[in-house]
Amino acid sequence: MKQSQCFELGVVLRPHGLHGEVYISLDTDFPEDYAELESVFVLQNGMLVPFFIEHIQVNNKQALVKFEDIDSKDDANTIKGLSLHLPLDQLPKLSDDQFYFHEIIGFKLIDENKGELGTVGQVYEAGHQDLIGMDYKGKEVLIPINDEIINKVDRNTNEIFITLPEGLLELYLED
Repeated sequence: MKQSQCFELGVVLRPHGLHGEVYISLDTDFPEDYAELESVFVLQNGMLVPFFIEHIQVNNKQALVKFEDIDSKDDANTIKGLSLHLPLDQLPKLSDDQFYFHEIIGFKLIDENKGELGTVGQVYEAGHQDLIGMDYKGKEVLIPINDEIINKVDRNTNEIFITLPEGLLELYLED
């Protein structure tokens, strides 16, 4: 399994107790969707290694997990801080007006007033305001991801229809 075929589900936070259980953080809006996980991939030394789950207890955006062959606090410390991954096909399905950031990379951005502007090159998770990074006339333009700007995401044509705030592009073109 390649990392490009996976999404990051979370990170191992710390050991719990003496028998190899660990707390993990879950980077998802729907942690309950992962309450029945049987396995995950752990990124170790640049490789995705399968880890099988003996039991998992999800509580909000954290879970208490016992992995097979992680049987002591010392074992648990060896995976502390490592990221957990799942194949992209295990992402929960979204409604038509929602999207995962990874899936819009390369989509065309079409403004209702200016027409086609460019393509999504990057998506930045910036706390309370996530941003689309787009190359426009040799400069990176950051476009806020919100309902006032993004009108429609068309997965069939790989296009995002937007209404940019007046003057946003010009701000980036000034020297």
